[in-house]
Amino acid sequence: MNILDIMYFIVPMSIAYAAPLILTAIGGVFSERSGVINIGLEGLMVMGAFIGILFNLSFANTFGVYTPWLALLAAMIASALFSVLHAVASITFRADQVVSGVAINMLGIAVALFSVKMIFDKGQTDFIQQKFPRFDLPFLSEIPFIGPMLFKLVYGTSILAIVIAVVAWFVIYKTPFGLRLRSVGEHPMAADTMGINVMKIRYIAVIISGGLAGIGGAIYSQTMTNDFGHATINGQGFMALAAMIFGKWHPIGAMGAALFFGFAQALAISASEIKFMADVPSVYLHILPYVLTILALAGFIGRANAPKAIGDPYIKGNR
Repeated sequence: MNILDIMYFIVPMSIAYAAPLILTAIGGVFSERSGVINIGLEGLMVMGAFIGILFNLSFANTFGVYTPWLALLAAMIASALFSVLHAVASITFRADQVVSGVAINMLGIAVALFSVKMIFDKGQTDFIQQKFPRFDLPFLSEIPFIGPMLFKLVYGTSILAIVIAVVAWFVIYKTPFGLRLRSVGEHPMAADTMGINVMKIRYIAVIISGGLAGIGGAIYSQTMTNDFGHATINGQGFMALAAMIFGKWHPIGAMGAALFFGFAQALAISASEIKFMADVPSVYLHILPYVLTILALAGFIGRANAPKAIGDPYIKGNR
């Protein structure tokens, strides 16, 4: 396989792997921009992955080719509702936000696996038959060199992820809601003085993060694994959390970081086809995305400026 063929394989696969990370990382941006740490992205992705597969298996004959897309909607609703637990604990009851997020991670995988055992009487679900199709983008796929690399055999979910990243940037930086969101995360007392309901904004932000993480999980389970088991998500939520920090709590930055981590995963899969990497032990290639995640955080977390009020519960009237 020559270098051009490798690029034609790795680049589309990188974008496909990055799509769930982009959506989940942007969900984290919304939550943490409001001042609420959301370590629970992994658990929210797990819940979305499970509900997505369950919906797909249950309604494949009813909705046909539209089933995977409707499964995203079901996963979004389920994970958004699940994220309310984190919102209630960390916002209303002012619990430690990191501990609450860890509890969401543990509860998410526990509830999902228990449900799988109860419904399917085994450790994983059946494989789905209705999958997301891949297609060529008209005209763009015919552009020399770039066309086959970026616009051939594209998942619709990859386009969705990029569109949502742009929409999130517009919402956060160009709308009144985005201004309120950022003000609540930077100086909630000043925002409260200006008549902004701090708790309401934070609740909305956490629920948005849950919905986007749910979509991310459902995309991953319906494009990469096509079923759900204990290892379906397997750290993708933490990788999305790293992408959010690596991207400096900015939607476009998070998207860029997610593409980087997606490339690492695609490289690990296709390394056996690359001559100079063919002799590298497979175990090193499988840990590559996680090692790059750690290196990225070690190199950039000290330089990234988080929202000033992140992690601090807001108590009305406190100075």
